[in-house]
Amino acid sequence: MEFRKKGGAIEPENAVEFARKRLGFEPDELQTEVLLSNSKRGILNCSRQWGKSTVAAAKAVHLAYTKAGSLILVSSPSGRQSRLFLRTVAEMLKKLGVRRKKDGDNPISLVLPNGSRIVGVPGNAETVRGFAGVSLLLVDEAARVKDEMFVALEPMLAVGEGDMWLMSTPKGRSGFFYEAWEYGGSEWYRVTARATECERIGQVWLEGQRGRMDAGMFRQEFMGEFVNDGTEVFDREVVEAALDEFEMGLKVRLRFVR
Repeated sequence: MEFRKKGGAIEPENAVEFARKRLGFEPDELQTEVLLSNSKRGILNCSRQWGKSTVAAAKAVHLAYTKAGSLILVSSPSGRQSRLFLRTVAEMLKKLGVRRKKDGDNPISLVLPNGSRIVGVPGNAETVRGFAGVSLLLVDEAARVKDEMFVALEPMLAVGEGDMWLMSTPKGRSGFFYEAWEYGGSEWYRVTARATECERIGQVWLEGQRGRMDAGMFRQEFMGEFVNDGTEVFDREVVEAALDEFEMGLKVRLRFVR
């Protein structure tokens, strides 16, 4: 790995320099933000066709290449999606001239000569267990991953104090992805990537989609909005407002009782 001098010290290239110089990937402003983030917990709430898989793959390859022995897990709703992600990773490693092979244990996996591994795990909570010391956990299409999968995945970060990044287009107002985005607090670093702000997505094409799609679906797929998916009898915001009002009224009544 090449290093650069800065103020007399020797430092490795950061992820953005690495992506530009070595992978031929020119990240935009938001992608740069994601690559440079050192947050332990991150959420990328993005439009379709924004490039989340590319930026996440660059983040994974940078870590695997610069930190020997790293273990990076990629979880998706299906094995097909994990294979597609690792195909992007393999193409980046080819540009680096890095030899890679499977790890011998997991069918969706890549091992680098420095001992780092990138593994696509199955979307089944019953069979995903067994990994430990994970450096980075990437959850692709996180809004479509079942909650029990997150229960199985999170403990894998405990020993190595690894990072977790959720990447997805929203899907309704329920599930781990929505709860973390809406109620996760300051623990989570949040990034919203809207199609209307992405130069790679043609605005004429996008307006065509807006005209053909249901308004709520367009807001969800391209604007990063959490839209009621129709499965709730009452809108969640209405229920929460009613509960807040009830709690406030209860406190007032208790005050007078005393």
